[in-house]
Amino acid sequence: MGRHGLGGRGSVAAAIGLLAFAGTCTRPGGASRTVPAELDGSNPTVDPQILDRYAEMALACIEREYPNKLAHVLASDDDVRPPRALTPAFYGCFDWHSAVHGHWLLARLLQREDERPWSAAARTALARNLAPSRIAGELAYLAREDRSGFERPYGLAWLLQLGAELRAWDDPDARAWANALAPLEAIAAARLGEWLTRLSHPIRVGEHSQTAFAMGLALDWARSVGDEAFAALLVARARAFYGEDRGCPLAFEPSGHDFLSPCLAEADLMRRVLPPVAFAAWLDRALPRLGREPLPPTVAIDRSDGKLVHLDGLALSRAWMLTGVAHGLPVNDPRQAGLRADAAKHARLGLSAVSADHYAGGHWLGSFAVYLVTAAGRAPR
Repeated sequence: MGRHGLGGRGSVAAAIGLLAFAGTCTRPGGASRTVPAELDGSNPTVDPQILDRYAEMALACIEREYPNKLAHVLASDDDVRPPRALTPAFYGCFDWHSAVHGHWLLARLLQREDERPWSAAARTALARNLAPSRIAGELAYLAREDRSGFERPYGLAWLLQLGAELRAWDDPDARAWANALAPLEAIAAARLGEWLTRLSHPIRVGEHSQTAFAMGLALDWARSVGDEAFAALLVARARAFYGEDRGCPLAFEPSGHDFLSPCLAEADLMRRVLPPVAFAAWLDRALPRLGREPLPPTVAIDRSDGKLVHLDGLALSRAWMLTGVAHGLPVNDPRQAGLRADAAKHARLGLSAVSADHYAGGHWLGSFAVYLVTAAGRAPR
């Protein structure tokens, strides 16, 4: 992912030309919610406070150890230890992968805005958790043979994104953190690559084990760091898994616990793999109605439930995936208008739901919002 179309530090308004916000809505007593003008085509206005809120949500959780959901297999009594002892860098935010992308959120926003009220606290938190001693603890945890499947593929893919973000940041602290994280990146890439060579079929679900979303993140990382062999493997597996798809059943989505769309995620992956004309032809076969018929949005009914709140994340991920699909098509493709209109609709609903009111969603939805509003994953055309 790297800097993909965005750059620089300093004022958000000056540095992020792509981040033009519109379509605000406000909940009682809360901050205004915004939608990127890239999605709805309206006049640009910028509200840096929206990014402040996302940063504050990440800071509130990356060192909050409890409640905690461990993806941890016990081999003996010695394995019964608190999260901070098991994974000393990424022990907060309820689970390992959310802690990882909480750090990604802070790194992504810090390199774009280093003079906000939260900036010093974010630097301090990154320096503490990405210190070599803490990363050494993560390496020790992952080194055990019986943990080869730990956080595969979702958490490992987000770990690569964190590494890419740090590498893209022209800052001495970021370079030190990237160097510390590099051995963990190497393990993540190796484990994803080895797994994909053995995986006989794609995993078409709307949660963490989905292959398409993780492969998209991993491919962005491989290209950003120049790992041509890993990129080639990902492209080959994407073609093998999805290249001949016909009529992906988008009408059957979502399942009630989805935060990723199986059909849209594979389209968002394939637009990274195929050139625009070939991608347009693939989309005609795989999702012939996409961009031609509206995609109904979904909202979470109970945001205090950790599974049901996934649907708020689905609105956000659908928004960035729809925009990504439009980005991958020829600029004159007739589906452009419909895709961007659907993206704006889902973005409004998703961004309006991002809140710290319930930890069930508050520990992770900010990262999805930042991925959307900073146009992560899209290289400039």
